[in-house]
Amino acid sequence: MTLFPTRPERMIALRYLRTREQDGFISFIAIFSLIGVALGVATLIVVLSVMNGFRGELYNRILGVNGHIQVAPEKGVISDWEPLVTRLAAIPGVTAVTPVAERQTMVTVEGLTRAITLRGIRPEDLESREIIARNLTGGGLAGFTDKPNPIVLGDRLRQALGVRFGDQIRVTAYVRDDKGAVQTRPVTYEVVAGFLTRRMEFDLNLAFIPLDLFQEDFGLAEDAVTAIDIMIADPARAADMVPLVRQRLERDGLRVSDWRTRNARLVGALELERVMMFLILGLIVLVASMNVIASFTMLVRTKGRGIAILRTMGATRGGVVRIFFLASASIGVVGTLVGAALGLLICANMKALGTFLTAVTGGPMRSGEVDFLASLPVRVDMREVAAILILALALSLAAAIYPARRAARLDPVEALRYE
Repeated sequence: MTLFPTRPERMIALRYLRTREQDGFISFIAIFSLIGVALGVATLIVVLSVMNGFRGELYNRILGVNGHIQVAPEKGVISDWEPLVTRLAAIPGVTAVTPVAERQTMVTVEGLTRAITLRGIRPEDLESREIIARNLTGGGLAGFTDKPNPIVLGDRLRQALGVRFGDQIRVTAYVRDDKGAVQTRPVTYEVVAGFLTRRMEFDLNLAFIPLDLFQEDFGLAEDAVTAIDIMIADPARAADMVPLVRQRLERDGLRVSDWRTRNARLVGALELERVMMFLILGLIVLVASMNVIASFTMLVRTKGRGIAILRTMGATRGGVVRIFFLASASIGVVGTLVGAALGLLICANMKALGTFLTAVTGGPMRSGEVDFLASLPVRVDMREVAAILILALALSLAAAIYPARRAARLDPVEALRYE
């Protein structure tokens, strides 16, 4: 028995798909089943692509400030860091190695005190951090080298403190003496620039000063840092490169971690959200597939006389199966292809769509809300698109099996008994 429908079978299947007056309600259901499959597929593609864009933007902001891989001491500081930086920079795939020193401290301005994360970094390393250098809200990084006591603040922190560029702020520096006691002293810095990463934990709490100034003010030796950040060409391979980094360190007492490990809760939550959205939106396609089953099961009942005539004229059970399988499966297949085209078209023209909606709404009260649509980050993952197409096609083909088998089981004698 051949698995592929012959030309007469294709013609009969196409005839069953045409709208006729007595089958109008059934055709109405079939059309809306097609629309349901198309909208389900398009919604899945658009929503998952927007989620991919948001997730990518979030990861870029995290990784733009922190390293893909971080080397930190199990306790104390990392001494004699320059040979380590040289060895780590020689690893294939490593694009930058940055020594940093970091402390949690307090900043005070006119009686207002806030807790901040103060990070010491070399000027050239700060300039190479694109998320900082390209998102300055004022001032300039030139002052990070030229000024005697410069500091670069997250812009939300600067606004919370109420300071302007060029103002002085006081930071509490603390060092341990020879007996291990902690001593504090105020240190004054000049605000030379501000940055806005659009991630609250950085914009509201993070500040940078030159590494040598940090070492001097916080009592660190010139060859001591608290961590080494490593940037690599492919952040997705960070976990695979951790063993190689450990091997190149050639030193005990150091802990190596990748960015996914350090942000395990956030990464896990985003991955779970993506899976749940895929399952929830996939139910739209499932419901549309159930409508295909309902509409073509009713079609089999109304076409009982025609099926019986086909059987008496020599059509086999397999031929009847192929006719109704082709008719019902075509609804899902066409809906899937239309939905995929629609979803990809929306993703490719999200900005234009936002501009159009802004023009349609017209009023200033709504324009800000619609402008958000134009700025949605969209990142289409073709592997996800393929998974969506496979899911939709599988559900559509599975939905076509029942009405086709039901038509094949119809007894011609019973169907024509009262004709």
